[in-house]
Amino acid sequence: MEYIKRTLERKFLHMNSFFKAVLVTGARQVGKTTMLKHLAKEQNRTYVSMDDVMVRTLAKSDPVLFFQTYRPPIIIDEIQKAPELFEQIKIMCDENEECGLFWMTGSQQYGTMKNIRETLAGRIGILELYSLSKREVEGYSFANELNFSLSCLIERQKIAKKNNIVDVFEYIWSGGMPGILKADAEQRQEYFNSYIETYLMRDVSEEGRITDSFRFRKFLTACAALTSEQVNYKTLAETAEISQPTAKAWLQLLQGLGVVYLLAPYANNELKRLTKTPKLYFCDTGLCAFLSMWLTRDTLMNGAASGHFFENFVVMELLKNFAYAPSKVQLTYYRDSNTKEIDVFVEENGVIHPLEIKKSASPNRREIKKYELLDKVNLEHGDGGIICMCEQVIPIDEKNCFIPCSLI
Repeated sequence: MEYIKRTLERKFLHMNSFFKAVLVTGARQVGKTTMLKHLAKEQNRTYVSMDDVMVRTLAKSDPVLFFQTYRPPIIIDEIQKAPELFEQIKIMCDENEECGLFWMTGSQQYGTMKNIRETLAGRIGILELYSLSKREVEGYSFANELNFSLSCLIERQKIAKKNNIVDVFEYIWSGGMPGILKADAEQRQEYFNSYIETYLMRDVSEEGRITDSFRFRKFLTACAALTSEQVNYKTLAETAEISQPTAKAWLQLLQGLGVVYLLAPYANNELKRLTKTPKLYFCDTGLCAFLSMWLTRDTLMNGAASGHFFENFVVMELLKNFAYAPSKVQLTYYRDSNTKEIDVFVEENGVIHPLEIKKSASPNRREIKKYELLDKVNLEHGDGGIICMCEQVIPIDEKNCFIPCSLI
């Protein structure tokens, strides 16, 4: 299969020239190993996977012998399965001046991450890879950073494909797992089924010691039904017939495995009575559509949940854009006790870019009235707008535009 260029490659190579070890985390099957093998093509780099029982046994029992057998520069796949290697990696990093000795992949489980951050502090760069974004699938990338200004959006518009609802929902329904790109509807269904049975169930039993796969599957389906809504542990617990603390632990596990993303609520000492509950999104909309039993693109596109799926898609595309970009931003959403809600706040250097998300091609421009609350409470208000299905950028006022979702 032809390799698809990943937007994260730039950041990975940049970190590789600075750190002695680089770890790429993310859900199973999103293309972590494929990307690293592709980048190592011209290099003489050893490859080992901790999924291999023999290799893993050696790594766990004798890390020194392991690195005598498999010498750096090296790619170590699924590193979280052999945390015993971290101490030895630290020693080797300290003995060597060279950057980029260790390339690693792993799932973002809490225990492992805490362990690796403590052991390899200052020696390791940690990056997250998500499933393919819509523009990675379509094979184009933007040269400029996204700041929601009119000039930035017009620049991006020159490269982007024109918005088309059928294309967008084709992507939302299929999702961005590389293994699924050439699959038909029947193959796609089997792919997700076995993805849940083989990877997810195995990981949750290993990581979370969860053995009740029937209830866990019900829990997954309940999460899919709540996509783009505030997390409701009571609903999740009742649907899966588990206790609320268990529902909380299971959701945390899914977050750690890169299956769901929890968008934090905006918090500020000046503003009282803000919600403290995160919103739930699936990292891959295709998996969410499968769990929700949307069997075709058109039933999803015309169904009652289409707005929720569109919001999930936009939030994930924003997340991917900023995860791979040079500058750091904070993504949150705003909701107060008067149920005033703004879908996304992109906060960069203390400036807030407010965004609403609408599936419509011509949303109501009055939606931006809500942004006035930023000025009332003296928060610095940057460019923003309404991300929607419109075909081209249209200014609403000096700070806001109708933004085609293809530009993020």
